Amino acid sequence: MSLPATPRWRDLPEPVAHRLRAQRGGEAIGLYLHVPFCASRCGYCDFNTYTAGELGSSSSPQSWSEAVRRELDGAADLLGSRPVSTVFVGGGTPSLLGAAGLADLLAAVRNSFRLAPGAEVTTESNPESTSPEFFDAIRAAGYTRVSLGMQSASSHVLAILDRTHTPGRPAAAAREAAAAGFDHINLDVIYGTPGETDTDLDVTLDAVLAAPVDHVSAYALIVEDGTAFARKVRRGEIAAPDDDVLATRYERVNERLCAAGFDWYEVSNWGRGTDSACRHNEAYWRSEDWWGIGPGAHSHVGGARWWNRKHPASYASALSEARWPGDGFEVLTERDVHVEALMLRLRMRSGLPASLLADDERTRAEEAVRSDLLRFAGGAYVLTDRGRLLADGVVRQLLVD
Repeated sequence: MSLPATPRWRDLPEPVAHRLRAQRGGEAIGLYLHVPFCASRCGYCDFNTYTAGELGSSSSPQSWSEAVRRELDGAADLLGSRPVSTVFVGGGTPSLLGAAGLADLLAAVRNSFRLAPGAEVTTESNPESTSPEFFDAIRAAGYTRVSLGMQSASSHVLAILDRTHTPGRPAAAAREAAAAGFDHINLDVIYGTPGETDTDLDVTLDAVLAAPVDHVSAYALIVEDGTAFARKVRRGEIAAPDDDVLATRYERVNERLCAAGFDWYEVSNWGRGTDSACRHNEAYWRSEDWWGIGPGAHSHVGGARWWNRKHPASYASALSEARWPGDGFEVLTERDVHVEALMLRLRMRSGLPASLLADDERTRAEEAVRSDLLRFAGGAYVLTDRGRLLADGVVRQLLVD
C-alpha cells in the first residue's frame, strides 16, 4: 500500500517513508504518548520532563495537546488502517493533566485510530495528583490499567529520592483505583537507594503486598549522568549504590513477591495472574511495532527507529508548520535486529528461542547453562535466578565475537 498522496509531513525522511510503505495497513500497533510535565523534578530522573519554571512561556499543556493531535493524525495517515492494540500514556506526570485532560487525550487517539477489541490502555500517575474522583473519571473514559509511582514506603528514602508524596499515599491510591473498577494496577518500586536498610525495603514490600495490585515493577537505583543525584554522588554528599547490596535487595524483592503469589515475567516485572502482564511493554521486549507520540518520544516501525525533538516548544513548532517532528532516525541492520532481539527476549521469562541463535551463540548459551546462568526449556534459553542477577553479563557472553 502506498503512502497518502499528500503526506502531512513533506520532509519525512525517505528511508522512514520506505519502511512505512511496507508496513501500511498491517497488524495492530502500540501507541506511546509522552506527557513531559512534572510539578517538580526527582533527583534521580533523567527523563525528558520539564517543570513549569523550566518551560517558562515557551510551551504549555495546550500547545503540547494541539501538537499531539497533529502527530496522531499524521501517524494515522501514514499507518493506514492499522488498529491500536495498546496505548501507554507516560511521562513526566500524566496525572497532572487531570482526569479531563487524560480523557481528552484518549478521545484524540480514538479520533485518529481504531482501538482493537480488548485494547490495553494504561496511564502512569503520581499518587499525590490522584483522587477517587480522578480514578472514577479515567476508568469511565476507557483507561484499563494504572501504573503508580511508589518507589518506597520509607519517608527518609523518599526524601533522598526527592519524592514529594507521603509514604502511605501510593497504597491508598491503589485502593482508590481498585474501588473505581480497575482490575490492573501496578506499583513502581526503586530499591538500593543509599541509606535504605533491609527494614526499609521490607516495609515497602509490606505496603505493596497489602495493596490491591496485580503487578509490581522493581528497579535498582541507577545514577544517571546529568542528574542532581549524580552531582551529589560526585561531591561525596551521598554514596553510590552498592552492586552487592542491589543484588541482595533484588533477591529479597523476588522472594517476597513470589511467596505472595506473584511471578516474574521480565527481569524487573512481576504479575499475579495470567493477564496481569503489561502488554504494551511486552511489545517493546518482542521488538514489535510502536509509534511514540510527543516530545522526545521514540518510535519503531518496520525496522526503522526515529525519535522526536525533545523540547516541547520545538516539537510543537515543527508540527504547526506541517513538518516532521523527528530529530533523527536509523534503519536497523540485520545485525541490529538480531542483537536487540537477543538482549530483550532474554530478559523475559518466556526466554530466548534457540532458533534465533547462530551456531556459535548456541554454543555459548550451552556454556551459560553449565554455569547455571541459563536453563533450556521449551525450545528457549531462560535466565536462572542467578542469571537474572547477571543478565547484562549473560547478554555480553552470548554476543562476544
